Amino acid sequence: MQDYIAFAHKKNIVLLDKGKCQFCGANTKHGIHECLEIFNLDIGIDVSKLQNHIFKFLIVDAHALQHPEIHGRWSNHFHLTRLHLIFKYDINWTYKMSPKLSNQLNIYKSKKQYEVLIPPETMQRGLITSTDILEKPKSPSETKEWIKKWAWSTYDSWDANHKVVDVIAHQFLNNSL
Repeated sequence: MQDYIAFAHKKNIVLLDKGKCQFCGANTKHGIHECLEIFNLDIGIDVSKLQNHIFKFLIVDAHALQHPEIHGRWSNHFHLTRLHLIFKYDINWTYKMSPKLSNQLNIYKSKKQYEVLIPPETMQRGLITSTDILEKPKSPSETKEWIKKWAWSTYDSWDANHKVVDVIAHQFLNNSL
């Protein structure tokens, strides 16, 4: 990911460094900067273990979709489609699948180069944020449940775009599995 500060500057977005995260509403003291810092912390489960890989995908997708202003516009398509495949089609996602989804998205983009997914309003991108994941679970199993709820909540908040990503999901299912 390119430097989010430079990316925001290029898009004329002023990043606030005090108070809650201006995008997801996480209960931070230092805004988006702290929200991203939390995203990179150890949350109590080893996501490098094969059985926990899914939680890394859910964390990345939820966080990216709660902060679309600091990512490229096609990032939304990728992360929302991946959650759609996991939640709607019960795909047991693996690292090998991500490049295949990127390839399908590149094909899709070539035909829809001006398409933009409209994100939900700021602070309305799911009921759970990074600070909840850091503060509320008391055990690894609770952390996993909170991560699932976070990803579902974020995915649901993007429901106006589910039909669009379903097209990409079908391309992926027909050509990549």
